[in-house]
Amino acid sequence: MSLIADRLSRIKPSPTIAVSQKARELKEAGRDVIGLGAGEPDFDTPDNIKAAAIAAIQSGDTKYTAVDGTPALKAAIVGKFKRDNDLDYSAAEITVGTGGKQVLYNAFQATLNKGDEVIIPAPYWVSYPDMVLLAEGEPVFVTCGANHQFKLQPEDLEAAITEKTRWLILNSPSNPTGAGYSRAEMKALTDVLLRHEHVWVMTDDMYEHLVYDDFEFVTPAQVEPRLRDRTLTINGVSKAYCMTGWRIGFAGGPAPLIKAMAKVQSQSTSNPSSVSQAAAVEALTGPDDFIAAHNEVFKSRRDLVVAALNDCPGLHCPTPEGAFYVYPSCAGVIGKKTPDGKTIETDGDFVTYLLESVGVAAVQGEAFGLSPHFRVSYATSTEVLEEACARIKRACEALG
Repeated sequence: MSLIADRLSRIKPSPTIAVSQKARELKEAGRDVIGLGAGEPDFDTPDNIKAAAIAAIQSGDTKYTAVDGTPALKAAIVGKFKRDNDLDYSAAEITVGTGGKQVLYNAFQATLNKGDEVIIPAPYWVSYPDMVLLAEGEPVFVTCGANHQFKLQPEDLEAAITEKTRWLILNSPSNPTGAGYSRAEMKALTDVLLRHEHVWVMTDDMYEHLVYDDFEFVTPAQVEPRLRDRTLTINGVSKAYCMTGWRIGFAGGPAPLIKAMAKVQSQSTSNPSSVSQAAAVEALTGPDDFIAAHNEVFKSRRDLVVAALNDCPGLHCPTPEGAFYVYPSCAGVIGKKTPDGKTIETDGDFVTYLLESVGVAAVQGEAFGLSPHFRVSYATSTEVLEEACARIKRACEALG
């Protein structure tokens, strides 16, 4: 009899984490590897945020806190939602978790019964389907191809809804594509949801502040206030505030749902780190001019990578609205042969070829539910990106 629970057979380890780990192992073994798999800003946490954490430690703010967030952090989150999104929440409608991933996990565990369906636009962040499966729900994938800029269309959402649909999850700007929904595009989706009162919407707004050109970020409950009482608006400090390792995510939603999520968290991790919560208060209430400065750098990197990948034979790379990823098509290299005679049959074969031949680690599109593509993170230095793109071009040119 196996010790391992049957439910684990339904899921797989995170492919993005696996790629980053593989790149680290190869570097430690002496290989010259450029890792473009991690979704992590290369900028350091701003000094004022670090200082707030140090002050918390020195003042003894190192004890247990309330399970789902300190009053100070909940107040800061209430202020953030009002300031940035014109959403009014009370403290009882706010939850704080150990990263946005835990907030998502808690929500699924608190709301899904066996067989409940969750609509997930594809391509998707790799963890969504597995978290649904762990909660005994059923992911329902809706393909959102490059012909629609990787965005869910209202008619496709309508067709995917059944009596078993519990949630729609939306991620804008998106990981892995960087695609963001305009106000009009979001309103078209919320109009569909208004017609189906049993369907709730879970928004992953982690890349809210990482947007470029003239793109205006909006979130569903902001665009359609009538959906407020069946919307869970999720965000965090990881990306825009360069705090990935601090592990603080949060959400606003109806008080009964927030209470149920706290119940789940009380029997898993209990409270997030008290020191990280103090740092997050400063992040959400202190100066944030660094975000615009970082975005200028990210935009220049985006433009560099898009141009460079479009110069590679067999690749086509759309220009995303936000985040720090591109999701190029590698359809043009499928069927070609590597210098040692192997045929590139899938995007997985292609990223393996890139890693083995030129030492560039990217993530295959299969992991995100839409092939043949691959994800490149441009959250690293310009010099590294230039070298990585030159290597990718060299690898593409070597295919026959």
